[in-house]
Amino acid sequence: MRRRTAALGSAGTLIAGTLVAGALAAPAASADSGARHGRVTEATGVAVAAAQAARAGIDWKDCPADWGLEKPIQCGWVTVPVDYAKPYGKKIKLAVDRIAATGTPAERQGALLYNPGGPGGSGLRFPRRVTTGNKIWANTAKAYDFVGFDPRGVGNSAPISCVDPTEFVKGPKLDPVPDSEADKRAQRKLAAEYAEGCAEKSGGMLPHMTTPNTARDLDVIRAALGERKLNFVGVSYGTYLGAVYGTLFPTHVRRMVLDSVVDPSTRSIWYEANLGQDIAFEGRLTDWMTWVARNDAVYHLGDTLAEVRQQWDTLRAAAKKAPLGGKVGPAELISFFQGAPYYDSMWAPVAEAWSAYAAGDPQPLIDNAAADLTDTAGNIAAENGNAVYTAVECADAPWPTSWKKWDRDNSRLHEKYPFMTWANAWMNLPCATWKAPHRQPVQVKTHKGLPPVLIAQAERDAATPYEGAVELHKRFKGSRLITERDAGSHGVTGLVNPCLNSKVEAYLLAGTLDATDQTCAPHAAPQP
Repeated sequence: MRRRTAALGSAGTLIAGTLVAGALAAPAASADSGARHGRVTEATGVAVAAAQAARAGIDWKDCPADWGLEKPIQCGWVTVPVDYAKPYGKKIKLAVDRIAATGTPAERQGALLYNPGGPGGSGLRFPRRVTTGNKIWANTAKAYDFVGFDPRGVGNSAPISCVDPTEFVKGPKLDPVPDSEADKRAQRKLAAEYAEGCAEKSGGMLPHMTTPNTARDLDVIRAALGERKLNFVGVSYGTYLGAVYGTLFPTHVRRMVLDSVVDPSTRSIWYEANLGQDIAFEGRLTDWMTWVARNDAVYHLGDTLAEVRQQWDTLRAAAKKAPLGGKVGPAELISFFQGAPYYDSMWAPVAEAWSAYAAGDPQPLIDNAAADLTDTAGNIAAENGNAVYTAVECADAPWPTSWKKWDRDNSRLHEKYPFMTWANAWMNLPCATWKAPHRQPVQVKTHKGLPPVLIAQAERDAATPYEGAVELHKRFKGSRLITERDAGSHGVTGLVNPCLNSKVEAYLLAGTLDATDQTCAPHAAPQP
């Protein structure tokens, strides 16, 4: 799932040649004729769009200079309908990129597509795992073209927006933790205004900003690439995209790796999923603060968990009383500090900035936590990412409209899990007053033809709690689950852990899966 910011305050091996022999056969003439004359089923619409994309292919060229994608990465576009029930209606172009497989022609197995999460994350940097010499993925890169894309609404793919980017990032924002009913009313007003802004600036796209539509887009991209079947790696929200794709297009899946799993149950998408995050974040925050205490000789923030927690409370209170540098209040602190529960790679950087503050130098903390109003491109990307996050989660499923329910649920959670609860609530509250339709979520399950899927998950993941991986494992029959025990970093396939890395590689290269679910020891602990 998307990195939180305090926005409002065995598949068998196929012969390589068969993979590029063509996409789906064109839909029957009667279906195509029906599509030209009005609404059709979305299944017919995606078949029409995929057949068109297979005929058109992708015109690969050097990437635009401002995309930051070096040669030999190439970029192109795939055209998809905004509404799959109207495949001949309004169209948008999706940005895609690729780098060719580095191995011999005999080694090549097709294209491997990637989604990093969100909703709202861009996958265009995936081919850079080759150009930057990422060793974890080097053998896989011999067999596959690495293909990334900006999902609908994201980045270069008909981007949506809800507010002015500078206003979106500017701080200090309201403290997410309310002291009074007046504070709650102020946050509710901001959330309602945000929902209004989304409708005003991007209303035409909002009804179609759904995970099922992004899954249909994924199938059209597959066809445009000339691939009969999809090879896919999804991380975080990308696991839900993969789960929905596997449900809608089971016979189109060849290999699928789902890493750090969103609970796909209809009861969880999306309101309950966000409440579950609040609990998990508190647990992982405790893990990090325990590590900080263990390294008190480096950070001098206390040599017990209680002392480190007290330091956090003191810092938070100080920023509330007088925002650091006039820019960093509690909301900005939460946004920066949440990086540590998300990713082990952030344990030391966050602790270092905090340690400097405690020693009398607030500047590193200010530099890391405050918005850079001169970073125009970065601020546009941040606002766009949040807009897509909100649009997809609001559109995917029904949300409570009763403020009493939001207030009761989050007040109760905050008592035990105060770090993220209210910040998360305000971020999602626009869904309570959303101006576009809420769909019913897809019932993720195994249908005939779905090959075994590989699931990877850290035991103490905060953003996507472990129970989500267990739930998807139950729903996708024949899947295998690799658990990284006593670990909690988000996105485990990108970390150096030979046990896990070798199993992912064996699956992608040979379709090999262990006979039973597996447990791996944790990756190396962060060093101060």
